[in-house]
Amino acid sequence: MNIPPGLIKRMLVLVVIGIIVAGIGSELAFRLQGVNGSRGPETVELVIPAGTAAKVAQGQTVLPASQSFVTGDLLVVINQDTVTHSLGPLVIPPDSTASLRLSQTGGLDYTCSFEPTKYFGMEVLPALTMVTRIEAALIAGIPLGLLVGAYSLVAFPLKPVVKPAKI
Repeated sequence: MNIPPGLIKRMLVLVVIGIIVAGIGSELAFRLQGVNGSRGPETVELVIPAGTAAKVAQGQTVLPASQSFVTGDLLVVINQDTVTHSLGPLVIPPDSTASLRLSQTGGLDYTCSFEPTKYFGMEVLPALTMVTRIEAALIAGIPLGLLVGAYSLVAFPLKPVVKPAKI
């Protein structure tokens, strides 16, 4: 099988361009969606303000009923109330803190004492790392480059190689 010169070079250049275009496109998509997972793990503080128990007893919501986190986040619950509060496995006495490492993705519903519904929902998303970004660029970019390369052969065919006649 005889591969025309320039074909491999053209396809490689277009695959690289496809990866770059897909990388830019996927990064824009991540940012436009405002995905909370588009950050690495960090420490997230949840403050239970003073007077929360009294407000919850009246049926008032003090904190959001749910929050989104990424895998690896450390949730630190700070209790500024005069009553001991709980969140799932955590028991937080007055003027103290407790922490919970969020190590697996998925939706969690913990029982809690600082919500009128007695439930606190958590969505743990996978952290968007550099590896995830590179994978997105490669998964979309390689097929994009090959497809553009195939179309380029139709639009701009390679010149046939003319071999000199043997005498």
